[in-house]
Amino acid sequence: MRFLLRLILGTALLSTSMTVLGQNSAPNLSDVPFLQIEARESASLLPDAPEPQQTQVKDPNSKQAPANEGTPASKQQPKRILGIMPNYRAVSAGAIPPPPTPKEAFKIATENSFDYSSFVFVGLTSMIAEGEATHPSLGKGVPGFWAYSWRGFVDKVDGNYWVIFALPTVFHEDERYYAKGSGNLWKRAMYSSSRVVITPDYHGHNTINASELLGRGIAQGISTTYYPSSDTSAAEVAEKYGYALMRDALTNTFREFWPDIAAHVLHRKP
Repeated sequence: MRFLLRLILGTALLSTSMTVLGQNSAPNLSDVPFLQIEARESASLLPDAPEPQQTQVKDPNSKQAPANEGTPASKQQPKRILGIMPNYRAVSAGAIPPPPTPKEAFKIATENSFDYSSFVFVGLTSMIAEGEATHPSLGKGVPGFWAYSWRGFVDKVDGNYWVIFALPTVFHEDERYYAKGSGNLWKRAMYSSSRVVITPDYHGHNTINASELLGRGIAQGISTTYYPSSDTSAAEVAEKYGYALMRDALTNTFREFWPDIAAHVLHRKP
């Protein structure tokens, strides 16, 4: 029930963003070759990752993610969305930073894991889970809330370090999100959501996103050691794995359209 509720809310968010930002005419579905996405090369629907031919000088005091000089402020990705949601993995449209070093990847994973918003998110989801008795054996009330909270936090931290730091370092994959920033609305939505299965390597070539797909799976496998055995069936683990991928896809889509929402709906800088 909780999974379905999140799916509905996530879909509603995406639909709202696309409705507000949509063009005057509906997208031509015949332009979307769903079945032509290959393993290592994206079709025209999914543009190639930027080639690392330019080196951006990062300003540690900047409030924006790396961006080309010519990138309008309205297209730049902020480090935080609405001052709350961490956006450290996003790269502004048009920016071509060098591949992240292991130290940089570790820092991004740490910032995403221990940001204050992480504790707020885990607290809210734990309250919902405790109220719905998602795992009855974890109990109710304060003891139950604590049982859900620490497990939820371990889920988040474990997944972040596998997906953002450990596996990308091994596979030489860049797990940052490269915003497209312009073009057909439908193609931008498809591009952003597809980044959970396609990502650039250190040479700027598109490849299967093994870090995301394997990392989320490893994290779910580890979670079976600290959740009640009655809730670690193959079906339960598969559902949580699917939710994790869906959440990351929706997060990327929200990142993609956030500068447009900020500029055209909220009338403010991202």
